[in-house]
Amino acid sequence: MTSIPSSATGPLAGVRVIELGQLIAGPFCGKTLGDFGAEVIKIEPPGKGDPLRKWRMLKNGNSVWWEVQSRNKQSVTLDLTQPEGQDILRALVKEADVLIENFRPGKMEEWGLGYEDLKKLNPRLVMARISGYGQDGPYCNRPGFGVIAESMGGLRYLTAEPGRVPVRVGVSIGDTLAALHGVIGVLMALYHRDRNGKDAGGEGQVIDIALYESVFNCMESLLPEYSAFNAVREAAGSALPGIVPSNAYLCSDGWILIGGNGDGIFKRLMSAIGRDDLGTAPDLASNDGRVKRVVDIDGAITAWTKVRDKTVALKILDQYDVPSGAIFSIADIAADAQYHAREMILNITTRDGYKVDVPGIVPKLSATPGGIRNAAPKLGEDTEAVLQRAGLKAETIADLRAKGVI
Repeated sequence: MTSIPSSATGPLAGVRVIELGQLIAGPFCGKTLGDFGAEVIKIEPPGKGDPLRKWRMLKNGNSVWWEVQSRNKQSVTLDLTQPEGQDILRALVKEADVLIENFRPGKMEEWGLGYEDLKKLNPRLVMARISGYGQDGPYCNRPGFGVIAESMGGLRYLTAEPGRVPVRVGVSIGDTLAALHGVIGVLMALYHRDRNGKDAGGEGQVIDIALYESVFNCMESLLPEYSAFNAVREAAGSALPGIVPSNAYLCSDGWILIGGNGDGIFKRLMSAIGRDDLGTAPDLASNDGRVKRVVDIDGAITAWTKVRDKTVALKILDQYDVPSGAIFSIADIAADAQYHAREMILNITTRDGYKVDVPGIVPKLSATPGGIRNAAPKLGEDTEAVLQRAGLKAETIADLRAKGVI
């Protein structure tokens, strides 16, 4: 589906965000706010820009990932290591609602741009700080990337076949989880600030997001199981330990996933594969009983799938209302009717003039939906407009450019 520039302002229209982050976590947070109407001013180093501009596959010298991560943003080049650059950021902060940064803790304070300093200029500022280990604690000064957060957060321990090397999820899930927690924090802080209002002393606050904590927050029952039973959940490959049946099953032409772990679903699944004897067995009526016989159940399902191709198996399972699905590659996704019906594949025109498909907007709001208002910017293309709006005169901007500050 072709993306048409959104005329809707979005629920965050009027919210001004300054994004200092680079690569994934901070920019994904800014991207999500921008998708829903926030004005996002992305600060990039002069001459270099965000390193993501050169990550993975490039077209016309620029990353196609950039077209997703930086849509609905303005690009301002600014050298924050120079005092004049720091002064310009202070001027921008005075009119901002949110500042996002993902530097190592202490860097903003080193520049005189810590929250206590910025709060004096704008008491209503909300500051989202994303880092590997948070702003305090014994690890706070360590460098932290998403892959390390996935490891420390407990995820990488589980992403393996038993006895084999732990593997990546396949995307930078640690960074993305931190970004989404950042979005949640920003929205809560804005709500709290605006609910109290200026006259009632409504002020901004700091949201301290640690990558490893964001991963750990999604680790379900890992900790209480260890606390209550001294049980360490181990890697289980494609299975869902303690919830049966839920696994990947081999067909004659590849793998499918089946989630038959609800009591009623299990009975329908057993009927679909011709094993009503298992579906009606008293000891398999609930999950705790099925867990004890997981080998028997998975064996029965595999015996049925392995003599059928994926299309046939999935059609039968769908007729019995059993949750199941193929394992999609991106080629499968790009051709899928559900994705297109839900406008999850949008075709945009980039600043370089070529067309490319990008993911649609999530979540979907009925009254104030998000949209793609602008393609990802070229490096520094909005610098002069933003600085003029902040009160800088043309000759001052020219002088700053000559000095390499912008």
